[in-house]
Amino acid sequence: MNWNRLEGQWKQGRGKAMQRWGKLMNDELAGIAGKYEELVGKLQERYGIAKEESRQQVNEFKRTVAQLKKSNEKLME
Repeated sequence: MNWNRLEGQWKQGRGKAMQRWGKLMNDELAGIAGKYEELVGKLQERYGIAKEESRQQVNEFKRTVAQLKKSNEKLME
């Protein structure tokens, strides 16, 4: 799953992001609207982590969402 696709499905993924990063508020996630660099920046700000660590977390989140989507598709077959 590429990031553009996740950005397009952000409303669905926002709940998972809230579970992953509890310090981010729903309105902040809504404002981010799935934009990769904005999410990276907000994680840096809220968690006080380096940009590279923030990117690693976002990339891991993307992989997790893609795996969940794939699992759900198999269940629907």
